[in-house]
Amino acid sequence: AIKETLAKYQINANKIELEITESVVISNPKYTITLLNKLRDIGFAIALDDFGTGYSSLSDLKQLPVSKLKIDKSFVDDLPDGENDKVITQSIISLSNAMNMEALAEGIETQGQMDFLIQNGCGLGQGYLFSKPLPLKHLIDWLNTQA
Repeated sequence: AIKETLAKYQINANKIELEITESVVISNPKYTITLLNKLRDIGFAIALDDFGTGYSSLSDLKQLPVSKLKIDKSFVDDLPDGENDKVITQSIISLSNAMNMEALAEGIETQGQMDFLIQNGCGLGQGYLFSKPLPLKHLIDWLNTQA
């Protein structure tokens, strides 16, 4: 049904990124891995959201067809000063790079956080430093001012 819907509306799956949380993976890893592989084969990109806050194993991670790890805001909040958060964040970035995945930091609110993340190889981020959540019309206006 997914392929048919994409064809009907002339949508390329490779333009869509689906996010799942670790909790979804651990609830039924075998089924989730099978389903995500099918979605990836259709062309969807898969991001693992809130990475590091759940209890999924590295064994599960290596089987997932994930192209992006989203570093949970709870690890970003105390950057660049929180020593434990620095180590965890650096580890997630290193892991994502080693596994040919992108790392995206959630909840970036300060220039110091952004600088730390960039210096440590995290090239993607989201958070209030860039913009608060916006309705579509305001998003389009905001994007037009950023060009």
